[in-house]
Amino acid sequence: MAEVLMVKCPTCGDKVAWIADNQYRPFCSERCKMIDLGAWANEDFKVAASEEDLFTDQLN
Repeated sequence: MAEVLMVKCPTCGDKVAWIADNQYRPFCSERCKMIDLGAWANEDFKVAASEEDLFTDQLN
């Protein structure tokens, strides 16, 4: 039997099995998944970009 890959939940740090049956992966639960979504919506996380990238004419 293949060894199951275990990863840390990005929200709480608990160990989570990385398997197809885990509907919340990489999170351990719906709660942790929603906490992460809320953090993105609250702009606690940001994707880095320079000001030049935001105002380029090459966005066509």
